[in-house]
Amino acid sequence: MKILLVGEFSRLHNSLKEGLLSLNHTVSIIGSGDDFKEFPVDYSITPRIFLSSSLLKFFNKVFFKLFKSDLRLLERGIRFYLLLPKLKNYDIVQLINSDAIETYPFASRYLLNKLFHQNKKISLLICGEDTPIIEYLLKNEMKYSILNPLIANQNLKKDYNYSLKYIQPNYRKTFDFIKEKSSSIITSDLDYKIPMEAMGLHSQFIPNPINTDKIEYKPLIINAKIIIFLGINESSAVKKGSMFFEKALVIIKEKYPTQVETVVTRSIPYQQYIEAYNKAHILLDQVYSYDQGYNALEAMAKGKVVFTGAENEFSKQYHLTEKVTINALPNVDSIVEELSFLIENPDELIAIGKRARRFVEKEHHYIKIAEKYLETWNK
Repeated sequence: MKILLVGEFSRLHNSLKEGLLSLNHTVSIIGSGDDFKEFPVDYSITPRIFLSSSLLKFFNKVFFKLFKSDLRLLERGIRFYLLLPKLKNYDIVQLINSDAIETYPFASRYLLNKLFHQNKKISLLICGEDTPIIEYLLKNEMKYSILNPLIANQNLKKDYNYSLKYIQPNYRKTFDFIKEKSSSIITSDLDYKIPMEAMGLHSQFIPNPINTDKIEYKPLIINAKIIIFLGINESSAVKKGSMFFEKALVIIKEKYPTQVETVVTRSIPYQQYIEAYNKAHILLDQVYSYDQGYNALEAMAKGKVVFTGAENEFSKQYHLTEKVTINALPNVDSIVEELSFLIENPDELIAIGKRARRFVEKEHHYIKIAEKYLETWNK
């Protein structure tokens, strides 16, 4: 099959591509590489003009203040349009979400309409925030979600501009347009599967693909200190609950001054992020989730102990009886308690790291997951 993957936000499409290539399919990715994360793509729509000089950056800021419009979105749309002649005759076109092109919604519908007409089947992947996800989370019916800080404090709206755009009429219209054209809708973890079902939308659940052949597993060895890593993405820190981890680390450093080393980074490129946490034993990921996202799974594949989503729904989904990760709650005392236990019981830390790798190999292996995608697309 000839497959086009549109958009890249977490390296999911790159890992899926690697699995599909192993199964002898032809695969291309078009996208921006998720800006500062710089994920590889085959066809780039990364805006360059309005990032090329201080003057143009300043002009874009002024334009945004006056018209509430970012010219980088326009540039992405133009770059996509110029690449359309190369994006023909694919058996499957999969969008990473309804805003995969990351341009203005009216431009997105125009470009996608052209793309859909010159290819065969369309698939929509729900692996992050999207219209039905945000619509459901605003109902505040889950135990907790990424919208909890906003629901508690409306002054945080600026931190949720990206999330809330999906419920604007233009973005909702785009989602509905893609939904009608798609032969399949796929969800990548329980944080999206649960809301989709609650909104009455059918989707095929396929876990995130992780290339465990590329990710080296190293059993945890504890010599002098236990190293705890927190990588903060400043654009999503509120939604991930990074402040809970930051406060917990202050307490932990005071409680275990000679037993612990902490490493904190802020908004660094993907490769630097990976290098920064390689020596860590524990990775602090996010608190408002039921399941693991992509960063957490890659760290688990390396044998790290990850504080992330691991709610009861997750254990039931995968029939787990032992911990493969730590369920991080939006509660500083809970995080401190979990960290303290691991610091005082390093054998359990090592055991969880081993189980984490086995879990990812069993449930997220990139070739097995690629086969599930192919099965869903071919239905």
